[in-house]
Amino acid sequence: MTERPLRDTPGMPRDQEGPVFREPWEAQAFGMAVMLHERGHFTWMEWTKRLATEIAAARARGEHDDGTRYYHYWLAALEKLVAEKNLVGKEELSTRKHEWDVAARSTPHGQPIELKRRA
Repeated sequence: MTERPLRDTPGMPRDQEGPVFREPWEAQAFGMAVMLHERGHFTWMEWTKRLATEIAAARARGEHDDGTRYYHYWLAALEKLVAEKNLVGKEELSTRKHEWDVAARSTPHGQPIELKRRA
């Protein structure tokens, strides 16, 4: 079966031109998943199954999604798949999540979020 990455992705917010993003981080998470797929770290079928599982788990928890939470599920699925594939260690992933959180909270609204370079 031929994979069609964007067409085979469940629930993706889109318009006539393709995916739609509300925030820059959504586009970045999208790009990371596509890049990791293109580099052969997982098939698109693996990705869509993981994303569908994450969406189903959210529904089972009673979360209602009007489309604004889609990329939260996308990011959660990406984090789990990256961990399962051992592409990034759990400690490293936790550290980077914390660094992003700190950077996001300290960045004025409307400004790009920048991580400090590691030594």
